[in-house]
Amino acid sequence: QVQLVESGGGLVQAGGSLRLSCAASGYTFSTYAMGWFRQAPGKEREFVAAIGWDGVSTNYAASVKGRFTISRDNAKKMVYLQMNSLKPEDTAVYYCAVGPLYGSSWNPEKKYDYWGQGTQVTVSS
Repeated sequence: QVQLVESGGGLVQAGGSLRLSCAASGYTFSTYAMGWFRQAPGKEREFVAAIGWDGVSTNYAASVKGRFTISRDNAKKMVYLQMNSLKPEDTAVYYCAVGPLYGSSWNPEKKYDYWGQGTQVTVSS
């Protein structure tokens, strides 16, 4: 079955960096778009970044553009989120998710079918 396991979260000071990783298994990773989402306490889940199945197209939420970078390694079945210049408002549980087959980086949230358990990111001021 499809499994997604996130790692790399933690506590960091504002201005710092973290790199999240998501290990995928149970499906043909290289043919699916992938995305990162986050949910802060008391708020709805929101889109953060996505990458197309071929790794060419990427898409970012306006709030993270220029600070976060999504990438994938199809050989290792991994997707990453490099987060720089972190702000307290980036504090949330971060989830990776499987997007559409041969999908681009532009997909509505409802097109993501499988989700990881999440990893906590806390940014202190």
